[in-house]
Amino acid sequence: MALTKSERRKRIKQRIRKVVNGSATAPRLCVYRSNSEIYAQVIDDQQGKTLAAASSRDKGFSKAGNKSEIAKNIGKVVAERAISKGITKVVFDRGGYLYHGRVKSLAEGAREGGLVF
Repeated sequence: MALTKSERRKRIKQRIRKVVNGSATAPRLCVYRSNSEIYAQVIDDQQGKTLAAASSRDKGFSKAGNKSEIAKNIGKVVAERAISKGITKVVFDRGGYLYHGRVKSLAEGAREGGLVF
């Protein structure tokens, strides 16, 4: 039986989450993307808390450029917010998406912002 796109992504996401866990020393940088928006969170899985977050829906965020450029800017913003809380090292959770396009741009933006993963 063929899986739908969302079921396939859910399976891949579960497979990734078996391996990728965020801790206090290296929290998880989690990515979610919809057709029009992109979201990023830095999560400590041991406490179950979000330490920093950014999205393309934030107030005051300009949507200049294409989706990949917006994703790169979100990566820089989430890195800036994480560093202000004393977080420099993270593990990257691509959320079942391919490491390509907007997901890759967000990761590169976070690296440029100063996060190490």
